[in-house]
Amino acid sequence: MAGKWGIEHAVFAAATAATVAGAVLGNERVQQIAKPLIAPSLAVRVLRKRSETDTADTALLLAGLAAATIGDVFMIDPDNDARLVKGASSFAVMQSSYSALLLRRGARPTRAALKPRMSGWSTASGLLRAKAPEVSMPLTAYGLLLGTTSTLSADPALSPGAKTVLDVVVPGEERRSWLGVGGVLFTASDGLIVVRRLFIRGKAGRAAAEGVILASYAAAQLMLVEGMLALGRKNA
Repeated sequence: MAGKWGIEHAVFAAATAATVAGAVLGNERVQQIAKPLIAPSLAVRVLRKRSETDTADTALLLAGLAAATIGDVFMIDPDNDARLVKGASSFAVMQSSYSALLLRRGARPTRAALKPRMSGWSTASGLLRAKAPEVSMPLTAYGLLLGTTSTLSADPALSPGAKTVLDVVVPGEERRSWLGVGGVLFTASDGLIVVRRLFIRGKAGRAAAEGVILASYAAAQLMLVEGMLALGRKNA
């Protein structure tokens, strides 16, 4: 059963819209105010649902979202490599928490999900080594954790009976079915970070790319958190 939308979702939507607009328009002050609200608004959702959710799952989600908040703050300036690496380290904690929850709920890697993610990781790793060796090692390590979460979230067994297209579960009313697309969006968002870092040079193009990165990131967080809350629902 789909859950109702709450005030925390309205805060999430407003914070996301302001953050994306701030990135596209080059207004860092707006991002400094809005971006740190994205993950905490979802954490409020987790807290409001804690009586319906397995205790360990609640703890893992809150830990992941706390780490994501720290990562979001570090990555307000996406052109600062030192902050990029610190942000990736924070998101590595988040990915580890999400993967642990998915494993607890029975997610397992499938060949259909693993193959394209390993291919993408290998390609990104090679490009980083060749073009940005100063950030290659930490971003490559982070990519493995991202790939793990994305692969596990794609397991169709997490959403029995859901429709699949090209081995991806199609999101439906049941929010467990949102997990696969959430993982794909997170992978695409972080992949675009690499593309932006290595290949996009013009100011307008970089600003537009950052807007897409942030919008897809926020959508991924929403779909993953809602999906994992549904997985962890008591007596689900």
